[in-house]
Amino acid sequence: MFNKLKTGFQRNRYKIAIFFLMASASAVCVLLVAARIAYSDSGRYTTLVWNLFLAWIPFILAYFAYAFSWKKWQLYLVLPASAFLWLIFFPNAPYILTDLQHLARETSSAPIWYDVIVMVWFSWTGLLLGLVSLYLMHDIVQRTFGRLTGWAFVFIVSGLSSFGVYLGRFVRFNSWDILNDPKEIVVTILGLAVDPSKRLVAFTALFSIFYIFVYLTLYSFAHLLQEQTHPIQKELP
Repeated sequence: MFNKLKTGFQRNRYKIAIFFLMASASAVCVLLVAARIAYSDSGRYTTLVWNLFLAWIPFILAYFAYAFSWKKWQLYLVLPASAFLWLIFFPNAPYILTDLQHLARETSSAPIWYDVIVMVWFSWTGLLLGLVSLYLMHDIVQRTFGRLTGWAFVFIVSGLSSFGVYLGRFVRFNSWDILNDPKEIVVTILGLAVDPSKRLVAFTALFSIFYIFVYLTLYSFAHLLQEQTHPIQKELP
């Protein structure tokens, strides 16, 4: 029993480490907001804690889907529902990046440098939660349907999530609305598709490019470790 646990830990040590690092980063975020409340007696930025909680949902769903993706019967049973829920909540992770705009609002309740640190911690943690969950889902799709489909999945999700971030930031929709009032969501999306604004096009395009760039960087770093562990041996002449 102990040997099985040890083997399982060694095989998944990086996945476990990422989970605990994300949990630790989230704990630091909450402590930073609590310290700000104690110092300033102001509840500003408390909504960041809720946004961070929402960013954890796609992260957990991706881990759940990944854990059940190694057997075909589990994959086809679990993946459709978990992938649908993951896609709905996935924009909540990169959405936290847009909270940086709150720094433009002047406040004297706390030093500006402290607010910058708070926002960077939350934004970085939310960004990583989204990137790791996308990486796990990318791996599932690639193993199941092939490399080309896997990368098509990454690009499509990046575009859809950027549009979802736009809906959350500017239209003020949230992930729960698609479950509570899907009709209003569909009508709004159709209206935006028929007559898109310049802001919608620019925001979605730029945010998609940014997110794909960051994901490709993370993907390259992940495979850099594999190259160092399993270097390609040159053929002898």
